[in-house]
Amino acid sequence: MRRLTVVATLVVAGTTLAVSGAASTTTTTATPSTTTVARSASGPHPICVGAGATRHCSLWAARDTWAGRRVYTAQFVPDSATPAVRAYAAWIRSSAVDLALYPGYKGPSPSLTLPRGPEEVPPSARPRLLATFNSGFYEYDAAAGFYVNHLLFHPMIRGLATVVRYRNGTVNVQAWIGGPTPSPDVVMARQNLSLLVAGSRPTARAADNALWGSTLGGVPAVWRTALGVTAQGDLVYAAAPDQTSASLAHIMVELHCVRAMQLDINPAWPIFVFYARPGALGPTLFVPNPNQVPDRFLYSSTKDFFAVYVSHHPGEAQPW
Repeated sequence: MRRLTVVATLVVAGTTLAVSGAASTTTTTATPSTTTVARSASGPHPICVGAGATRHCSLWAARDTWAGRRVYTAQFVPDSATPAVRAYAAWIRSSAVDLALYPGYKGPSPSLTLPRGPEEVPPSARPRLLATFNSGFYEYDAAAGFYVNHLLFHPMIRGLATVVRYRNGTVNVQAWIGGPTPSPDVVMARQNLSLLVAGSRPTARAADNALWGSTLGGVPAVWRTALGVTAQGDLVYAAAPDQTSASLAHIMVELHCVRAMQLDINPAWPIFVFYARPGALGPTLFVPNPNQVPDRFLYSSTKDFFAVYVSHHPGEAQPW
């Protein structure tokens, strides 16, 4: 597979970096109806991996300086034993963005008669578009709930990992404890498998690679993606090649996630795009995937996907 080189980090070997606005040590347990987390006032913390002489820290680069620094990216080597393997991460200031979910024309199920929306980033919303990234499995590969724009495409399943946005503006990644239909305070919810990380540690299920989807060629380590939440309530996306479920969980812990869920896997699907200017101009493919193109979600998409917008006010309806 051809790989592109995208440099977005400063690596400082053997140095521990101090950053203003240190992370709170308090974590809270969220439910589908109420979520209380601390809000971040500064950017993300450095990603520090290893110990002693092998310790290195990677800094983040703001990708939306035109919009107030809401989205940052970084890349790093998660395991010094495999220095050629790099992880690609994005940090999203959830208090200042709207996380939107869009169906594609094949997923969720095209047999449903519900309105599917634009199946792309709506042109009217592109002036405030910050980023787009891949979602989870097709429902025929793994049953999961899907709720957006007051439409329940698939009922929520108790216990599954869920990214959820509330009317108070809060976004979370959590295990669903509610019923099949989200409560009125939920704006968007998308499920995929079980939690990969909980309590800032890999879950027991993360050690069993067979539970996390069929891989191309049956090999255990493939491209995998994940979405997590920090103790401050901010979102973290990650993608990396040559990962098992256990190593992906380790990456999300290194990225300071208190909870995380796996998204898509295998080479065709990982994608994270940021936009250099308003109007979806200057799209950049941050995850170096030759199977994807920078303007992928500016026309009709096969699968559902996430979009990140500058927020006007908490809990606003997503563009549709």
